[in-house]
Amino acid sequence: MALTIKRPNGTEDVTPKNIHKWLTVERIVKETASGYGFKEIRIPTFENTELFQRSVGETTDVVQKEMYSVIAKETKFTLRPEGTAGTIRCMMQNGLLNEAMPQKVFYVLSCFRHERPQAGRLREFHQFGVEMAGSALPSADADVISMAYDIINNLGISNVELKINSIGCPHCRAEYHKALKAYFENKKDELCETCLSRLEKNPMRILDCKSPICSDIAKDAPLILDYLCDECSDHFEKLKSYLDNLDIKYTVDPKIVRGLDYYTKTVFEFVTTDIGAQGTVCGGGRYDGLIEQLGGQHTPALGFAMGLERLILTMENQGISFEDNTGCSLYIAPMDETVIPFAMKLAKSLRDEGFWVEYDTVGRGLKAQMKYSDKLGAAFTIVLGDNEVNSKTAKLKNMKTGEQLDIKLDDTFVQNFSNIAISDMFDDVIDNI
Repeated sequence: MALTIKRPNGTEDVTPKNIHKWLTVERIVKETASGYGFKEIRIPTFENTELFQRSVGETTDVVQKEMYSVIAKETKFTLRPEGTAGTIRCMMQNGLLNEAMPQKVFYVLSCFRHERPQAGRLREFHQFGVEMAGSALPSADADVISMAYDIINNLGISNVELKINSIGCPHCRAEYHKALKAYFENKKDELCETCLSRLEKNPMRILDCKSPICSDIAKDAPLILDYLCDECSDHFEKLKSYLDNLDIKYTVDPKIVRGLDYYTKTVFEFVTTDIGAQGTVCGGGRYDGLIEQLGGQHTPALGFAMGLERLILTMENQGISFEDNTGCSLYIAPMDETVIPFAMKLAKSLRDEGFWVEYDTVGRGLKAQMKYSDKLGAAFTIVLGDNEVNSKTAKLKNMKTGEQLDIKLDDTFVQNFSNIAISDMFDDVIDNI
């Protein structure tokens, strides 16, 4: 017996049975982003490895442990572990940053990280993300957070908490790093090997370590909010006042540092308890130095990303319904092979008008065709035999009510069917009021 090949560990298939969930979420996130003036962008699945080393940070878990990289003819490529670095590279390379500011883009893409698979955490996962370049003002932070807040509400998700923090600018962090080094130096014998290497290069990364021992040690570490310069402190206070003005509730959590090195000043997360330990459904912040770090002119920027799998899992756990308007409009049941050409042309005329129409293509008997029509959820059926083809008339059956209507199969058929289908849908609306 041949070995059955299965999908790689940490990946998931999306079958037709579940695709409506993805389409629901993707439609809502795109429509909400468009309302805020963001436009869609698309970038390659892989980039030169150096891009992520320079942006995400060599001391992060992503770069040290999680990236999928390959060397091809002496060039090292990496499957994107996140969307920001590639998007900023795209904006720089294609001249978007030379246009009127702010530049605002969004994307839906797959990302890849080598992690231990669990609920809400996969090795191939999908993100919706936004990036705004060209504004240093805290009002931009509030606008981006407001959009994330609106997306979550528009999806119908509840029981989500917004947590915010400021991790300051390079000037703030220089002083903060000194305090962290002094704190962790006394506990270096207890730190994991990875955090020992971070102690000299980037002690803030220790705060983000997933090791329970390191996390416990970090609980009493100095807080960045105590080391903010006047500018960063003022920026954070204004952000909070803007969120208050928008009636967006939040909690200041000084432990949030985010897992990537490019962040500055504002960082935030939307967190839920409805999907277990992996409760962050949205994370983002400001990265004012990233564009300059990648070789461009200093340009302030910010954004966020949402894991689509986590959004869908949260909606499922909260019992939120998904749109599923993909029912079959009409099933045409030919009684024998001689009428199939007529069924084909009939189906084609309705498909041209945007209807989902099916007819038998596997040689089922009439009884089996009716069962198949039920499985498709067909709104209407027509049975075609020689009499119907010769007389150009047939009975159109409403599968929900059982009512049958005599209908002509002539040039007016498409218009007549359209009117009947719309009327039937209107009746459904009236019934539900």
